[in-house]
Amino acid sequence: MPRLWTDTVESHRQEVREAILDAAGELVASRGLLAVSMSQLAETAGIGRATLYKYFADVEQVLTAWHARQVAGHLAQLTALAEGPGEPAIRLRSALEAYGRICRQRARHGGDAMAAALHHSREVQQSERQLRDLLASLVTEAVAAAVVRSDVPARELASFCVHALTAGADIKSAPAVETLVDLVWAGLSPASSP
Repeated sequence: MPRLWTDTVESHRQEVREAILDAAGELVASRGLLAVSMSQLAETAGIGRATLYKYFADVEQVLTAWHARQVAGHLAQLTALAEGPGEPAIRLRSALEAYGRICRQRARHGGDAMAAALHHSREVQQSERQLRDLLASLVTEAVAAAVVRSDVPARELASFCVHALTAGADIKSAPAVETLVDLVWAGLSPASSP
């Protein structure tokens, strides 16, 4: 097969796959995670069910792929903030605020049900480790700049941040997310050390 043909076919396949995942996102947002069906996915994506089954065997596979794409996008966003310009404290605070907003958004799209159904995948678990590593790296930089407490290991502080922000996912407003980040930040500050 000529290269142009191969590239065109592969690009078409990728476009169809993305349309399916986009449809999954729309349906999760409008109907909830547990109400998504293969028929609805095909209709929303604008493809036939036979085509949908060429890409995914069942709804769980579609939702797992959609969720993995979401998690990868969120991780890329947090990485950009972590590696961006500015002092360590500013970059850490920006990453915490962004993660708080991500947790709030996730809660609005099915929260606990989504976590129970989709967070078991190996890819998502790897992304969660990457998130903790990213935050631990930022915490280490902030400790070196003397803006974060040094009496607790960076990995434990990163885990504290993730758990605190994840637990606050049912917060209803953006200002409440900022208040939660303020509380997490207070827990990180050197002044809170014994």
